Amino acid sequence: MSKAAPAKKPVAAAPPPGCTLDIKDPQVQRAAIRIQASYRGHRSRKELREKGPPRVLEPLKDVVLIEGSAAKLTCRISAFPDPFIRWSKDGKELRDGPKYRYVFEDPDVVALVVRDGELADLGQYSINVTNPFGQCSDSARILVEVPAKIQKGPDNTKARKGTTVTLTAEIMGEPAPDVGWTKDGEDIDEDDRVFFEVGSTTTTLTIRRATPEDSGKYEVYVENSLGVDQSFARVDVA
Repeated sequence: MSKAAPAKKPVAAAPPPGCTLDIKDPQVQRAAIRIQASYRGHRSRKELREKGPPRVLEPLKDVVLIEGSAAKLTCRISAFPDPFIRWSKDGKELRDGPKYRYVFEDPDVVALVVRDGELADLGQYSINVTNPFGQCSDSARILVEVPAKIQKGPDNTKARKGTTVTLTAEIMGEPAPDVGWTKDGEDIDEDDRVFFEVGSTTTTLTIRRATPEDSGKYEVYVENSLGVDQSFARVDVA
């Protein structure tokens, strides 16, 4: 009975011509040394570039916040080791929460999101970046735009002849709105007896030495580039 021939071991295919590498070749050894030196130099340069005080690469920019919406302040920084970030408004630190949100978009970009915009959000915002090697900071403004509106209109008024009548309305808007008063649909011609004043949050119409002819329907209106609002009140003089 004949025995089976032993299985032959697979023979590795020879590499294509020009693809062999002799690690003992002096040229190969010199190339390897240059590659290692280049890598060490790259690593050293990288560490020298990153380790140090934080720097602002792209500064903050002023942004416009529309009432009721959100705004985002964005800053690109360079910092290694990882820095501590602090945001503030007009010198007062802002806490990360529902109103103000600290955002880290990638290793170099940090942002502050201001939600539910209102006129009180107008101001100077600053970022302070600190690590063991030092600190840097930058700042920008949030400009708030609010449609003109009358928060509280004038009250209906009854007065005696010869007395002084005042009608006051609470107003707001940014940019500051234009303000006007009318009587029975006609613009009021101001004089030393009938005139109105406009403050930052109120406007007041004054009628001195009131007469029955001053009775009527008075309207106050406000207007800016974002909106218009008006309110009415009745004056009766007897």
